[in-house]
Amino acid sequence: MTGLSRTSADLDPRRRRILYRCWHRGIREMDLVLGQFAEAEIGSLSEAELDALEIIMAEDDHDLLKWVTGAAETPERHQTELFRRIASYSPDFDPVTAGGLNEKSGN
Repeated sequence: MTGLSRTSADLDPRRRRILYRCWHRGIREMDLVLGQFAEAEIGSLSEAELDALEIIMAEDDHDLLKWVTGAAETPERHQTELFRRIASYSPDFDPVTAGGLNEKSGN
């Protein structure tokens, strides 16, 4: 998935804004992580979870990427169920190579 496929027509203004901001982060890797998460979850998040998501979104993208990929330890303040759910949307960031494509396709 490389872009928005969910409509925001049924969302309240706050959820629309968050969904948009999740897909327009600044670095593509975080667009993919937060965007995919928001597409799947934005409609069912509680107000408290929306508050927590906005706090996470205020973090620097490069720091978020390190925490999501495990390149750096996630700070204690973000060691939450919500952050673990976000991190589970981490796409495959491995470089695309002919060997990698063959391996994934079973050739």
